[in-house]
Amino acid sequence: MAAPPSSSSSSAANIMLAVYEKKPTSVDLYRPLRNYVVYNYSEREAQSLDDDLQTLKSMRADLERSPAASAPDSLSSRRDLLQRYYRALSAVESRFPISPDKDHVNSLTFVWHDAFKNKLKASQQNVHLEKAAVLFNLGAVYSQIGLTFDRAGGSIEGRKQASHAFIAAAGAFAFLRDNESTKAAMGGSATVDLSVECAGMLERLMLAQAQDELQIQEAIEKEMKMKFHINPLILVSVQSSVFRRCSLRLIMVGIYYEEAFAALSVAPLKEHFDKNWFSHVQLKAAFFYAEACYRCSLELHEKEDIAEEIARLKSGVNALSEVKKSSSKGAAQQLLDAINKLEGNLNRNLERAMKENDRVYLMRVPPASSLPPLPAFSLVKSMPMAEILDASKEKMFTSLVPDSSAKALSRYTEMVDEIIRTQAEKLQQGSELARVRLKEMDLPDSILALEGNFTLPTTLKEDVEAVQICDGPAGLEAELQQLRDLRRVNQELLVQTEELLQKEATEDAQFRSQFGTRWTRPQSSTLTKNLQDRLNRFAANLKQAADSDTRIERSVRDHSALMSILDRRPIESALPTLARPIMSLDANEDAIVGSLKQSLRHLETLGAQRAGLEDMLKEMKRKDDILPKLMASTGSYEDLFRKEIMKYDHICEEIAQNIEAQEQLLLQIQAQNDEFAAIFNLEDYKASREKSYKQIEAAIAKYREIKENVNEGLKFYVTLQDAITNIKQQCSDFVMTRSIQCRDMIEDVQRQMANFGFQDKNAASAYNYPSGGPPHHQIQRSSSQPQVNPGNMAQPPRPQTSYYNQHPEQPTMPGGYTHHPSPYGTTPQQQPPPPYAAAPGGGPPYTALPQPQQQPPVSHEYGQPAYPGWRGPYYNAPAQQPATHPRPPYTIPSPSPYPPPHQSGYYKQ
Repeated sequence: MAAPPSSSSSSAANIMLAVYEKKPTSVDLYRPLRNYVVYNYSEREAQSLDDDLQTLKSMRADLERSPAASAPDSLSSRRDLLQRYYRALSAVESRFPISPDKDHVNSLTFVWHDAFKNKLKASQQNVHLEKAAVLFNLGAVYSQIGLTFDRAGGSIEGRKQASHAFIAAAGAFAFLRDNESTKAAMGGSATVDLSVECAGMLERLMLAQAQDELQIQEAIEKEMKMKFHINPLILVSVQSSVFRRCSLRLIMVGIYYEEAFAALSVAPLKEHFDKNWFSHVQLKAAFFYAEACYRCSLELHEKEDIAEEIARLKSGVNALSEVKKSSSKGAAQQLLDAINKLEGNLNRNLERAMKENDRVYLMRVPPASSLPPLPAFSLVKSMPMAEILDASKEKMFTSLVPDSSAKALSRYTEMVDEIIRTQAEKLQQGSELARVRLKEMDLPDSILALEGNFTLPTTLKEDVEAVQICDGPAGLEAELQQLRDLRRVNQELLVQTEELLQKEATEDAQFRSQFGTRWTRPQSSTLTKNLQDRLNRFAANLKQAADSDTRIERSVRDHSALMSILDRRPIESALPTLARPIMSLDANEDAIVGSLKQSLRHLETLGAQRAGLEDMLKEMKRKDDILPKLMASTGSYEDLFRKEIMKYDHICEEIAQNIEAQEQLLLQIQAQNDEFAAIFNLEDYKASREKSYKQIEAAIAKYREIKENVNEGLKFYVTLQDAITNIKQQCSDFVMTRSIQCRDMIEDVQRQMANFGFQDKNAASAYNYPSGGPPHHQIQRSSSQPQVNPGNMAQPPRPQTSYYNQHPEQPTMPGGYTHHPSPYGTTPQQQPPPPYAAAPGGGPPYTALPQPQQQPPVSHEYGQPAYPGWRGPYYNAPAQQPATHPRPPYTIPSPSPYPPPHQSGYYKQ
């Protein structure tokens, strides 16, 4: 039987190495840094940073004092101080350039002594030596903390805490090697303890001690417990498994020690460390290799692999024998005792195995060089210190932002913007591709049509709603009635005006017949010729407008069937429906429709995911503030940029996966839709639906055309009504003036006839005004009385377009819906003189007409007789000014414009 497991490693476990701190010399950080702020920023900024500068000065002063004792609490405080000071130094490095340069902080010199040879020291005018020394001391403090825990007496918790401390020490030395050792070496003066080689060696040493007997002792204890508590029938197999796990861990410890010893054996560390370090590390490496061979031999013995067992035991014995010859001097006696005990166990088991092989197995023992390397398994790795020493969250000196950091931030922002823009374009293109492909396949409209939920295209539906808001085709009849009413009112006004003039002309003819040559005033037909011509033109326009109204009414009747579709509410009831096939062979229509609908829902889910991804991108950019990291960064900005940009990689990958999934899904939907279209005869349905769309579009176009013509007619009639009302007022004023003149002339003629002889002598002087002018009293009356001359009155603007200016004989195109010249309009060459004057320069066709003022009361001066050439107050009146007058007999509010007014109309020229 094999010998019981050795507990020699238990005694060797307490033999550990710790590193002492480097010693600094005093330095004042406050004054040089404050002077730099005052010179490059302002005194006010220096005052605002005074607290931070004082805190930095205080931390440096605490660092210069050695810890009071090696108690865990004191070492923990020291560890926290070193971590805070390192983060503060990172903030200082990014804001205060420390170097011999005259524009930098050039009065600071850091001096540190070597930790292993205190007489050696290094001095540099940069922050790299300071940061490297702080990291070294942090690793040293962690190693000292590891030795403070109780690792004897089977204390599992003490071993775990010690192991954690050594792992942290390894992390600190690894961080020193990777981030600061090279920079400190470039300063021109650096000690060996800060070199890359020393930091790497110390990392391996700390890892070896972390996985030393701290882990192995726990495995041994479990093994011993199992020996006494596990059923003997299965103890052998359990022991074999435990032995193998122990050997894997032991060989890894040995490898760590071997790597540390290899670094100590070459320059620059070979001549720098004390011999005791070499002896300890070499003995530890050999011890754990031999321990691993011993554990492996126990497993081989259980498997009855005697040949390899003998070879492993010989290899372990040889390793211990050689290391005792070369490294026994200066080594701890406790470690030598553990080695001797292990060597005895190896020799005892080797002797037993050789006897069994000679008597029973007779196997050939392979040479040690032919054995495969023992497999290794590590339980520990260096603690990552980047997060612990990250200065991006450091609050010190946050108000100082150098130009270099600002420019770097701008460059990083551009990189992020480019990513956001590129990915957003991909998302938008994906959504647009899905929309176009679905529209090509007429989805989901065809599915909705099958379920009775179809609808018009958005633009067409808006046009239909606009028509229905205006009461649709049914509302045209009310507007046509308005046209008729306005035409009637205008006709009545025109007749009333003509009757006024006709009555005055009849009275004038009667007096002229009665008095003969004594009735010397001008005839009415001569004075009212201009008014009569305008009334005639208005009458002609009314006749033409009536013809246009007739054509509009005929157009409404002719196309009422076409436009009736617009009265359907809802309009979708006028569309064809998609029906199921009358006969089905396999009755799989529902399955086809169901799978297509499921695919469409999946496509919609992908679209929602894209919207969420886009929002996520924007949110990531909003929260992506790397300025603190830029300020704390001491390496290349490009390295930091690459690391920070990587956080967008996962969302970019999700976007790519979404687009790819949509492509595959669209291909699947295309195949499903083809099958759906074949079963439900989708092509015929589409053709019928497009036909209905065109019918609705044609009805809307015709409605708009008629509506615009009606609106134009309404506006024309309202404008013409104002013009006729205006000329009626002028005619009324003329008739009233002529009536006064008539009474005055009658009195004069009667006086002449009563005194015929005397009047005959003076007749010429009384009525021969052309040669001598009117009497003096007549001149005075003319100068004081406003005068009106129908021939010289300011004429209101007349319409320049519309039916109402068209020559009666002008032909019009048949039909009301083709694009033809306006039935109410005419060309300037064919148009008769307009009923009222147009605004100069060709203004709008129906401009506002100036309204005449009411004439003041006529005085008795109108009683003077008229004579050839005489001009009474009416004929010489100045141009009348616009004034308000009573509302016309028929008014109508301006019709609401129908959008869009682009169709040609009857009333438009």
